[in-house]
Amino acid sequence: MKKVEAIIRPSKLQAVQEGLKKANIPCLTVIPVKGSGLQKTYSERYRGAEQPMILQTRVMIICIISDENLETCINVVLDNAGTDSVGDGKIFVYNVEDAIRISTKVRGNQAIR
Repeated sequence: MKKVEAIIRPSKLQAVQEGLKKANIPCLTVIPVKGSGLQKTYSERYRGAEQPMILQTRVMIICIISDENLETCINVVLDNAGTDSVGDGKIFVYNVEDAIRISTKVRGNQAIR
């Protein structure tokens, strides 16, 4: 099993979610996040004063998937989240030792289906 974390623009969340659902990967967790990367900072006016904004607002999508679905999941995120510009985000892949569905106590790949 693999854990895929994708940090993307909030405006791309719906497209990625629909793409994952069409690819039979409907289970995901979404977390609002802020961070900085290669994208430059920008300024906002707050109460008449200009404030430099260092952290960008993004969302993190987390999917736990079987090894067979890894490339499908990555391709869906790449196809639906990209705008071909700096700041589109990143994808991270981790190994998962085990998964347990609490309601039925099923373990392993059966727990994530």
